[in-house]
Amino acid sequence: MRQERIDLDSSVGYVLKEAASALRLEMEDALRPLGMTITHYSCLELLAQRPGLSNSELARGTFVTRQSMNTLLQQLERDGIVSRPATPTSGRVLPTTLTDAGRRQREQASAAVRAVELRMTRDLDEAGRAAAFRLLRGMVAALRDHPPVDVTD
Repeated sequence: MRQERIDLDSSVGYVLKEAASALRLEMEDALRPLGMTITHYSCLELLAQRPGLSNSELARGTFVTRQSMNTLLQQLERDGIVSRPATPTSGRVLPTTLTDAGRRQREQASAAVRAVELRMTRDLDEAGRAAAFRLLRGMVAALRDHPPVDVTD
C-alpha cells in the first residue's frame, strides 16, 4: 500500500482551513467590541434574513448544537434582542424573531463583518469574488453530495 503525501504548500484543503481560521480570528476581533460572538452574530443575521426560524434551524445554520443555540436564545431573549412565543405555535417549535434592538445590533455587526470580508477579498474584482464564491460552493456541494473516497487501495 502506497501512502500519499499531502504537500501543504499546494494543498487546497490546508489553505482553505488556514483561510477559515484567519477569517474566524478577524471576525472575532471585529465583533468583540460589540459584545458578540460569531455564533451570536450568525444567529442575528439568519433571523434578519429568515424570520421565524426554530432553535434547531438556527443551530444548523450557525453550526452549533441545539443545546448551545438554546442557551444563546435564552440569553438573547432576556436581553430583548429576540422574541419567541410563550407557547409553541405548532408542535414544539418556538419561532424566533428579532426585536428592534436585535435589528439594530445586527446592522452594526453586519457592517463590521462585511468590512472583514471586503478586506479578505480586496485583491479580487467583482468577477473574481463571484468566481471564488462559485468555487467554494462547489467544494461544499462535492463534499456533501458524495461519500468519502476510499484511499486504502
